[in-house]
Amino acid sequence: MIHYTLICEAEHDFEGWFRSSGDFDAQVAKGLVACPTCGSARVRRALMAPNVRSAKARDEREEASKRQAVMLPDPAQKMMLEAMREIRKKVTENATYVGDRFAEEARRMHHGEVDHRGIYGEATSDEVSALTEEGIEFQPLPVLPEDRN
Repeated sequence: MIHYTLICEAEHDFEGWFRSSGDFDAQVAKGLVACPTCGSARVRRALMAPNVRSAKARDEREEASKRQAVMLPDPAQKMMLEAMREIRKKVTENATYVGDRFAEEARRMHHGEVDHRGIYGEATSDEVSALTEEGIEFQPLPVLPEDRN
């Protein structure tokens, strides 16, 4: 994989990973790479410099790593994303947000300590593993592209 720092026509910079230089060129030619800030598909590679470790370079890399390249979805991907957004919307409209108490609340319902109801929240990977081992059924909410920006 090749890592590029990219710049759009509005001079926003962001990162992208590609299988090869040719893969990058093909995706850009088809308009599949877009700026996550403004949505422009007119992007180019930034000048590449040797990877020399300095505090400033590290800070810039960390800031750049927070930005991601966006590929414009084909119709099937767009349909899937809309379905995932709808699922997430239904859950958040009809369930109670319990925050980081998700595992605790799920256990209480499973053991009959409280009435069953729809809940959503956060759980650590250890909590997820423990709930699964205990046979407590749950489903993760879909992670959407906008959640990562």
